[in-house]
Amino acid sequence: MSTDRRPMILMTPAMLWLFGLMVVPCVLILVLAFFRRGVYGGIEYTVTLENLALVFDPLYFKIFLKSAGIAGLSAAIACVLGYAAAYAIAAMPRRHQSMLLFFAVLPFWSNYLVRTYAWIVLLNREGLIVNLARWLGFEGELPSMLYSEQAVIIGLVYNYLPFVILSCYAPLSRLNPDISEASRDLGASGWTTFRRVTLPMTVPGIATGFVFVFVLSIGNFVTPALLGGGQFQMIGNLVYAQFLTANDWPFGAALSMVLIAVMLGLLMLQAVVAERASGRKGAQNG
Repeated sequence: MSTDRRPMILMTPAMLWLFGLMVVPCVLILVLAFFRRGVYGGIEYTVTLENLALVFDPLYFKIFLKSAGIAGLSAAIACVLGYAAAYAIAAMPRRHQSMLLFFAVLPFWSNYLVRTYAWIVLLNREGLIVNLARWLGFEGELPSMLYSEQAVIIGLVYNYLPFVILSCYAPLSRLNPDISEASRDLGASGWTTFRRVTLPMTVPGIATGFVFVFVLSIGNFVTPALLGGGQFQMIGNLVYAQFLTANDWPFGAALSMVLIAVMLGLLMLQAVVAERASGRKGAQNG
């Protein structure tokens, strides 16, 4: 067997898997978005642009903007916390880093639903947080954090934080310590070195973590349903309702197509950021 063909042959099973389970469903969703809903549900194979126009109706567009706001805020908070954790792990001796990363991803060993239900126990009026406040001497009726936008953001940040830690740890662990040392030798303070050297060289990891959390959060329907208590809708809940409750598959497909377009746009932006950072790093190393 020619060695030139070996990589392609080894890649074929994975490419077929991705094509069958990602590309084909996305194409079906794209096609379905241009058909009509039947009178009694189902699909009427008449080409129309009504579903795409309905996506930008003020009612649904407001839900999309709210979902993007919650996802963006969750991603920003996760990036701040995740970068700080990754920075601390990368600063530790090598023999301790693997164990710390193990603890960082340990929540993934439990089911997503179990982790989300745990926050219901923590945030309700008789939960651990309220009881701790009472034990510390707080008097009066404490407001319930459950079934609110804040609870949804907490749940999203908690569930997706390990992605950010891992994506930020990778570039931090590969930083050449001689560059930071040279910066300090030239008179830069620790904060200046971090702001002008460390942070710019690790931007790709931050961008990757942000995209991870944003994409997973904006399409999430489990966390808003459990921690939001149905008090407000996110775009993921709306898509879920169209497919499984309203039986309006074409409109659900149109909403899904918008989410896919947003995801592809963010991935392209992240690739541009990574390429620019790579060029900057090469110039500094040169």
